[in-house]
Amino acid sequence: VRFAIHPVAGRMPGHMNVLLAEAGVPYDKLLEMDAINEDFKNTDVAVTVGACDVVNPSAIRVAGTPISGMPILKVFEAENILVCNLDERPGYSGVENPLYKEKQAILLWGDAKETLDRLIKGLSDRG
Repeated sequence: VRFAIHPVAGRMPGHMNVLLAEAGVPYDKLLEMDAINEDFKNTDVAVTVGACDVVNPSAIRVAGTPISGMPILKVFEAENILVCNLDERPGYSGVENPLYKEKQAILLWGDAKETLDRLIKGLSDRG
């Protein structure tokens, strides 16, 4: 398991790195976008939590949007994608996210902590 961190994730730059470090995630598991983007095409499962604009393929596929040209985490290249978001509404940019319609995406709407807790319990119960 590795953690991909977008430079603008969280409330301010570096916020997610601090939160994950406080949660005990080893620093060598935290990877910046440029260090991990090439790996997504060889990834079995990418789990996105609370991310919208920073994983939105429209940033690189659609011209003329508020996020056009913005570097993103290329999770759409993974074999499977679990999306844990409150709902399917657009992020701050207002641009709808076509990631949610990708054939390999599994959408888990609702509170991300509760969703992940249930997911982890389900996986643990399977042994």
